[in-house]
Amino acid sequence: MGDDAGTTRMTVDAHGEPWPDPKLEALPVELVPIARLTVAGSPRVGGADPEHIRVLAGTSTVFPPILVHRPTMRVIDGAHRVHAALLRDERQIEVRYFDGSEDDAFVLSVRLNVTHGLPLSRADRNSAAEKILHAHPDWSDRAVAAISGLSDKTVASIRRRTSAEFPQLSHRVGRDGRVRPNNAAAGRRRAAAYVQHRPHARPREIAEAAGISVTTARDVRGRVREGLHPVPAGRAGAGTAERAADAGPEGGADGALFSSLRRLRSDPSFRHHETGRMLLRLLDTSMLIAVEQDRLVDGVPVHGTDAVKQVATQYAQAWQRFADQLENRGRMFG
Repeated sequence: MGDDAGTTRMTVDAHGEPWPDPKLEALPVELVPIARLTVAGSPRVGGADPEHIRVLAGTSTVFPPILVHRPTMRVIDGAHRVHAALLRDERQIEVRYFDGSEDDAFVLSVRLNVTHGLPLSRADRNSAAEKILHAHPDWSDRAVAAISGLSDKTVASIRRRTSAEFPQLSHRVGRDGRVRPNNAAAGRRRAAAYVQHRPHARPREIAEAAGISVTTARDVRGRVREGLHPVPAGRAGAGTAERAADAGPEGGADGALFSSLRRLRSDPSFRHHETGRMLLRLLDTSMLIAVEQDRLVDGVPVHGTDAVKQVATQYAQAWQRFADQLENRGRMFG
């Protein structure tokens, strides 16, 4: 393994990379018995390379300090040097310690061994990327690719192949350290909710609150004020309910619901006053019950079933009272 450096904790560096800054050389060096170290958990799938160990052992060069995870005494960087030292009948080796978490230690190990020393094989890098995605599913494909020495397309393929094993998150942490939604529709919906509570907020304030661009925030604010849905029809990444409502009736009860909602959204009588726009937003949100009911039910943990059922029942009763009042009002003016 190689001889690069990093800090004793995971940070976001000046370029927004989610790995330690190269400052290990400033850490103190200790002489540690090799018997206290472990080389398990290396990103090298096939273990250490015997030929590389023999080459290192046959040199007269003094090895630079290895990097060790202090809490577990696992070698992060320098396993080949440890094996070579044993071949030389050495019983101690110089060590610098890393004090971060085990996940951080693995990320650092991958990062260091991609950039120097005996390079990780393609299989090693693929396996490492998968493990990093398990530990940090919110990291973007580009960030994981930069760490593992792969292309972002390869990381995206690994993520898709193993997607059932990863939590389905609504955001990713990019190489610049910023948190972004997985699709634009999620950010637009957050912005719309913010505008609803703070209708006079400036676009920059909305953008910062929702994690979207100022231009998008300005567009969402305008759409909300006009009573339009914050996600334009046909927008890539729109949620299921938005796509269905914009597409028109598909047949059956849901199709009739979509058609009715679409007509309401195009009615100026609703769009041109605040209460009407509020009602349209509530109806849009409730559309999810029609189109995502099975998924929503599956997402309720067993221990929360009764509580969610109680809240859903209360909401259903509130909607029923609302419908009854509308019916009575219709009779009065009918």
